[in-house]
Amino acid sequence: MSVPTPPPFDPELAAALAVMAEFIPPSLTLETLPTLRGADIGGMEEDLTRGGAIDVTELTVPGPAGEPDISLLVLRPAGEAGPVPALYNIHGGGMIMGTNRLIPTEMLDMIVELKLAVVSVEYRLAPEHPHPAPVEDSYAGLVWTAKHAGEIGVDPARILVMGASAGGGLAAAVALLARDRGGPALIGQLLLCPMIDDRNDTVSSHQMAGLGIWDRISNDTGWTALLGDRRGGPDVSPYAAPARATDLSGLPPAFIDVGSAETFRDEDVAYATRIWQAGGVAELHVWPGGFHGFDMMAPHAAISQEAKAARLRWLRRILGA
Repeated sequence: MSVPTPPPFDPELAAALAVMAEFIPPSLTLETLPTLRGADIGGMEEDLTRGGAIDVTELTVPGPAGEPDISLLVLRPAGEAGPVPALYNIHGGGMIMGTNRLIPTEMLDMIVELKLAVVSVEYRLAPEHPHPAPVEDSYAGLVWTAKHAGEIGVDPARILVMGASAGGGLAAAVALLARDRGGPALIGQLLLCPMIDDRNDTVSSHQMAGLGIWDRISNDTGWTALLGDRRGGPDVSPYAAPARATDLSGLPPAFIDVGSAETFRDEDVAYATRIWQAGGVAELHVWPGGFHGFDMMAPHAAISQEAKAARLRWLRRILGA
């Protein structure tokens, strides 16, 4: 296909990207995975307690039937009496790396400011554990959270699922599973630059090849790790790649955001459009000049601040806060 000119990066973000390019290549492969896993926490893991403002509890709960137990990290505002709303968080990492301790600073801010809990799930990673292990682990943790909400100080009627990148894709898949299995009634899904389409064939995926963060080669790496030879074929489950879902009706309200200068732009815009076409509710933001994960990697840029403010406004509306 003839590849059109890619959209430009936001100037502030371009400067940050130039610095990061020395440490983070745009294209990741399975050969580099051991090194990446050794460095994926790096300096991103901070004091999750915020100096005592947040209570942190690690729980081991049952995983999917016949599978290993899973870890849930529960973060709750210290001293807050009574049940609080909960963000059920599924971490990113391309399906191949990351841990449930990678809690973005933005989420820690939300715990303190909105008086809510974050429940972060540890799921098995591909390629050692291909589909359906990651999504089934994530769903099992959600089911446990809703069933045992009272034990962890969470309001079972006010649980949202959220995630960024691969975590956003898993969050969308968990919302589909909850609908189709009659599972927990979610009040929203917060999908940040979600990774939802294994076909990797959109215009944006071609435009951004070799540019920014997480390009077509990286995307192929992640999806092939998850799906093997099935990637891009006719029989991929919507619970692996939510863009494959033929029915997007009956889902909780969605917040979807993505950068204009990243691989996932077109698949995320299409997902929001199809939610509307199915009669659902979605708020979509396409941030001009944003690369993948720009708000986490360049948090002080003006556009990053705007993106975070938009999510906070949406959350306040959903929670009635």
